[in-house]
Amino acid sequence: MFDVKGSIVALITPFHEDGSVNFEKLKELCEWHIQNATDALLILGTTGESSTMTHEEDDAVVKCVLSCVQGRVPVIVGSGSNCTQTMIEKSVKYANMGADALLVISPYYNKTNTQGMIQHFTAVADAVNKPLILYNVPGRTGCSISEEAIRILSKHPNIVGIKEASGNISYAANIARYLSDDFVMYSGNDDMIVPMLSLGASGVISVLANVVPKQTHDMVMDYLQGNTKKACAAQLYYLDLIHALFCEVNPIPVKEALNIMGKEVGGYRLPLYEMSEEHKALLKQCMQEVGL
Repeated sequence: MFDVKGSIVALITPFHEDGSVNFEKLKELCEWHIQNATDALLILGTTGESSTMTHEEDDAVVKCVLSCVQGRVPVIVGSGSNCTQTMIEKSVKYANMGADALLVISPYYNKTNTQGMIQHFTAVADAVNKPLILYNVPGRTGCSISEEAIRILSKHPNIVGIKEASGNISYAANIARYLSDDFVMYSGNDDMIVPMLSLGASGVISVLANVVPKQTHDMVMDYLQGNTKKACAAQLYYLDLIHALFCEVNPIPVKEALNIMGKEVGGYRLPLYEMSEEHKALLKQCMQEVGL
């Protein structure tokens, strides 16, 4: 049983000026999140820019974070690929390195049909003895995990949940019918944390938590503990900031926000590029409005 409730940060990967991974800063961020009640760390996700990192860098990031965290909070590692065999190999490797769970994505670019989707995820779930969290983000992959696929995959003992980031509340409601003690759902959209919790989600895998970790944790816990009005108020309070964090392609704005906060996390790797001055001004304004 995978029982992580609350705020799981989709952690950025900090870089030096020369573009190399800043491992000391990565450890600082891990400590900061643990001190500020983040419930679990997700590394090598979209926000972590894993798509532009080498396999050796991926391995080094996993090793660094696991060594730093030392089991104080769960560490989830993104091991997805649009090649099923590659996803199996990465998943086995990170499982052996000590990851607490793995985030696995639907096959982007090449896509597939429902049966192919089922086989894609089942092949990985059969290969590792670690909890797998499915990742549905059709805005990036060009394909959605069908409701029928979710119904079938939710029964696999190693598939324990889904990060639902379609932004489609109707889809989320339909797949919520398959939630159980053995299959949970996380919001993949910061502007829909409370609506997703109302459908039975256990928390959020969050970009917002990179900049307001304690507040994101509190929003989820307030809702789960019955203080729904406070949770809803927090959702609305941070809504403009959330929108600003997605005014350009993630993680460009959230890295800019962290740098504004003095975290010195560095820049991005191409094709990501510095955000426009207009969007920087918007982001700064929204940060100031919530006291950042």
